[in-house]
Amino acid sequence: MARVSPARVGRWSIRRPWLAIGAWLGFVAVCVAVGALTGTKTLSNGAVGESARGYAVMDANDLWGPSRELAYLHSRSLRVEAPAFGAAIRDVRRRLAALGLAPTTTTSADGHSAIVVAAIDRPVALGRIQATIARAALSHAGVEIAETGDLSADQARQDLVDRDLHRAELLAIPVTLFVLLVAFGSIVAALVPVLLGLTAVAAGLGLLGPLSQAFPVQDSAKTVILLIGLAVGVDYALFYVVRSREERRGRPPSEALELAVRTSGRTVVVSGTTVALAMAGMFVVGAKVLNGIAAGTIAVVACAVAGSVTVLPAVLELLGPRIERGRIPFLPAIVRPDGGRVWSAVATRVLRRPLLATCLSAGLLLALAVPALSLHIAKPSDLALTSQNAPTLRALADVRRAFPESSEPALVTVHVPASSRAAATTQLRRLRSLALRAGLAHPPAAIRATADRTAAVLELPLAGNGANHASRDAVDALRRTLVPETVGRVPGAQVAVTGQTAEDLDFTRQIRSSLPFVIGFVLSLAFCVLLVAFRSLVVPVKAVVLNLLSVGAAYGVLALVFEHHWAEPLLGFRSNGTIVAWLPLFLFVVLFGLSMDYHVFVLSRVREAVDAGRSTPDALRDSIGATAGVVTAAALVMVCVFSLFGTLSSLDLKQAGVGLAVAILLDATVVRGVLLPASMALLGEWNWYLPRSHHGLRVRPTVVERHAAPLTQREELE
Repeated sequence: MARVSPARVGRWSIRRPWLAIGAWLGFVAVCVAVGALTGTKTLSNGAVGESARGYAVMDANDLWGPSRELAYLHSRSLRVEAPAFGAAIRDVRRRLAALGLAPTTTTSADGHSAIVVAAIDRPVALGRIQATIARAALSHAGVEIAETGDLSADQARQDLVDRDLHRAELLAIPVTLFVLLVAFGSIVAALVPVLLGLTAVAAGLGLLGPLSQAFPVQDSAKTVILLIGLAVGVDYALFYVVRSREERRGRPPSEALELAVRTSGRTVVVSGTTVALAMAGMFVVGAKVLNGIAAGTIAVVACAVAGSVTVLPAVLELLGPRIERGRIPFLPAIVRPDGGRVWSAVATRVLRRPLLATCLSAGLLLALAVPALSLHIAKPSDLALTSQNAPTLRALADVRRAFPESSEPALVTVHVPASSRAAATTQLRRLRSLALRAGLAHPPAAIRATADRTAAVLELPLAGNGANHASRDAVDALRRTLVPETVGRVPGAQVAVTGQTAEDLDFTRQIRSSLPFVIGFVLSLAFCVLLVAFRSLVVPVKAVVLNLLSVGAAYGVLALVFEHHWAEPLLGFRSNGTIVAWLPLFLFVVLFGLSMDYHVFVLSRVREAVDAGRSTPDALRDSIGATAGVVTAAALVMVCVFSLFGTLSSLDLKQAGVGLAVAILLDATVVRGVLLPASMALLGEWNWYLPRSHHGLRVRPTVVERHAAPLTQREELE
């Protein structure tokens, strides 16, 4: 049986274009149907470590307390003792009581604020509570009245994020199409990459259904999958479309397309394999939220690769020269048949002084990476959302400032055998007293227990705002000192400190401790793939180094922008001095994978020219010019799409968008346009060095098969 290769599959697709298109559309339809049948399993909680154990105890013993909704009343001029303020409080209480709730009132220390709290221990529509408090606000002009609480704040936060993600998803497609129109100058050529990307995304999202049964996902994971699928799908289609246009000069269309299939097919497979391996690095962390993203992105990348080597050659065969139709007058084309003149000129100057170009470009990236040495990671607080656009979140922030006891609590969960019930109750009370006395928590601190008192939870409103150093230090003090000295001594007790702050502390620490292993895993596998693909020891080492420089520069830019205040007016955020915990690891795997697209594409052209007998400097000069338009267009697509996230309300999504956009921009310009050719020019023929102990790799096919002989009819049948 003949070996299946991208070139062989591509030739089959060219000879049977309608069958290939039908098979691809059938595959996409089956994936979508499977996804609809299985549904997508949503991740309810992504906690790890001790906080996950605590949540498990609360779930198993139904220790969750009732949700609380509240009315926040405030006046700068009036105190709560004023008749008008008192009347507003009584009116709000009366209206909530009419809903069957039992409200309680608390006054702030400065006497200018009050909260009327209602525990939701019976089915009451949230909308009715919100409407009731809104009507009360209209009746008391002298007192500001706002509604917030557990349910309403969660809903407002989710609505804000969902609205932003939906807007980004809707804008991503027209932005991509516009960039491709500028790149190609024709409508048909621009539509082909978009259609491949969209069908690959549809298939990948369909496969997410069955995959989510093993790896549950958060809703935001679908947006990540859409963007990465669209990015790689467009990239791979660009490789094919541009190469087929280039080969058509002086050749019949069918021969030009076969040459494009031989050269681009294996490049796409190598690139897709590297991207998928980079995404697999997220599995190393062992966090459920990252496992779901990893599974989904690997699926959509695999679909993009499959579509590129099967249906894309068929589409290009059917279109032929008609791919140039729909040309828009006066629109400059970035991707030109004669190569990129600007980047060819840059490459010429770089190759004249490669040492100077290497020092300057590497120096720039290292300078940008320096601020990353002080990178602080943590979970952003509620204020990380643009809360001024959400009255509920703004009210929650005001409540937490005026009422410290309303801050995020630490939840100390205890599960004991029946013989230790009395001791556990005594030690929980002692723990509460010690925590309040040490200033780690604010009163009141409630204890809830099961009917048989074998499981209980102590709710300690933490010092600080729940997401700052004071709150994290309080959780550490509870875990390291107070809990071991109290309930930790109870025979047979299973104790865990959980809650939002503890959860974020555990997740941040797991990310930080896992990052070196993720980097090692991704770099090792990528090195092996590139070693086999390019038959060189130097090429994969240099690829790893250049990609690390890009990632380091992105980290540095993130620290410069988001750990300080100078960019707040420009990007519309409030700095909390940190980078969201999951972002450094996520940026590493995504950027390493996506930037490898460019690296593999450029080096494939260089290796092809070298295999054809060109010297390395000549191969570099021609290859940089030939690939510049493709790399520029692909980078522009991703930079523009990721920049959309810089406009969102969520700070973590804003940070992700800025980090990805900056890194892709640096990678496509400084790295691929200057540092890569300069470093290769310095090394010369040493770029293709392979020790004798690895010469067995030379029997493997090269990345590109430009001069491969056409398949015979017998081989085609096999």
